[in-house]
Amino acid sequence: MATGTEPHPDSRGVHTPTRAAISARHLRTDRWWLAPAGTAAGLLAFVVYSTWRAFADAHYYSAPYVSPFYSPCLAERCQTMHSGPNADLFGGWWALSPAIIILVFPLGFRMTCYYYRKAYYRGFWASPPACAVAEPHASYSGETRFPLILQNLHRYFFYAAILVAGVLTYDTVLSFRDAHHHWGHMGLGTVLFVANVALIWAYTLSCHSCRHIVGGKLKHFSRHPVRYRAWRFVGKLNARHMLLAWASLVSVGVTDFYVYLLSSGAFDDPRFF
Repeated sequence: MATGTEPHPDSRGVHTPTRAAISARHLRTDRWWLAPAGTAAGLLAFVVYSTWRAFADAHYYSAPYVSPFYSPCLAERCQTMHSGPNADLFGGWWALSPAIIILVFPLGFRMTCYYYRKAYYRGFWASPPACAVAEPHASYSGETRFPLILQNLHRYFFYAAILVAGVLTYDTVLSFRDAHHHWGHMGLGTVLFVANVALIWAYTLSCHSCRHIVGGKLKHFSRHPVRYRAWRFVGKLNARHMLLAWASLVSVGVTDFYVYLLSSGAFDDPRFF
């Protein structure tokens, strides 16, 4: 008669003889798969949308707004933007969409982010799919081998993300102009740009690497009151890192899509003043 404690027929991974001899794959009775499935669906939807927009190479500028996917525009073939983030660093030889040049940095930052690691490890790689649910892999090497060892580049992508956030802040300032580049105006796009850059900064500063840079390796906080206050501020943001990650992901997509609608002539930007 089965007792429920016989060794699992698959004696690899978490079912090795040194682990608890429970035949069931897991003992959870709730719908544990909803969270990783929702995560996978959300991330996959954004990947599909951002890939389409990155390779579209069109409808990314409608004065005074420029899509965050194309800013800064580093190729000579970029659409001319009045006082915009144009920098012909790649000259005329770059034949692909200019968005591909810049998206590698915010994408690298997000892909190596501690929260996103958890999200796609569970949602796509099932490593593990959920708490107290065994992963289907026979072994686990962590982030010590290629390609996962590249996750250690996160701290360097953080510095690049700071620069990108700075450029997006500049774009937000420029959004307080009208279509003829006159200052002192605000439209619905301006509101979206302000909200987006605020969420981008909040997500970037809530990063674990930022928290370590601000207050790491300090033995006496009392001797560094400024860094201590900064560390506490970043720590409060860090507690909401997951929420900020999703909010900023949605906001950057919505902002880009809004610029696309304006540039394609779907409607005109509503003006408040």
